[in-house]
Amino acid sequence: MSPYAASPARTRRRRRAWWTRWPIAIWLAVMWSLLWGAPTAANLITGFALAFLILWLLPMPQVGFEGRVWIPGVVTLLGLFVWDVLVAAMHLTRYAISPMRTPHGAIIRVQLRSHSDVLLTITAQFTSLVPGSVVVEAHRLTGWVYVHVFDAEISGGIEEARATVLEQERRIMYALASDAELAAAGYPPRGWLRVRKELGPQHITAEEHAALEEMREGEWS
Repeated sequence: MSPYAASPARTRRRRRAWWTRWPIAIWLAVMWSLLWGAPTAANLITGFALAFLILWLLPMPQVGFEGRVWIPGVVTLLGLFVWDVLVAAMHLTRYAISPMRTPHGAIIRVQLRSHSDVLLTITAQFTSLVPGSVVVEAHRLTGWVYVHVFDAEISGGIEEARATVLEQERRIMYALASDAELAAAGYPPRGWLRVRKELGPQHITAEEHAALEEMREGEWS
């Protein structure tokens, strides 16, 4: 047997990994149809063909996800996210129609509590989707994210803007993180009766901020 021949186990893993990518193929096909402006059968077929070709030639590395989806947390996360988007859009609209107001932008550094690359990425995406805030840089090893805020004053100041990012991470963790990840981040366990209390606005103190920074630096030094 040739040493370059793939083993049966490796072949089965590749096939299994290939079939787990069908959600990405569907998403790529839908995006292709939207780019053409009409979800016709021809566009969908072409989109699926291109999607499978891209996934076959340019496979992305698999990212492990050890969390669990908690429906009350997901519902709360999405509901509060829509509310945040509406409130932020109203603030930006007021700036657009008030030329005399000058925004005071700032770039803040936030120490996230999660150690998961997946949760860090989701937190960065949710933060960037809220109008007026954009994640300009993220460090996966240290857990730092750098966020540009359109106006620090309407955000309630630097500390309030930092607390908003941490609150977003908290919601995401209660929706998607595992119980072990919640405990490692210092959050109480999930509970049906405590869902609103645990997912509500929370603020990190200066002592907690310093402790998290020392923990990160000690872990990766």
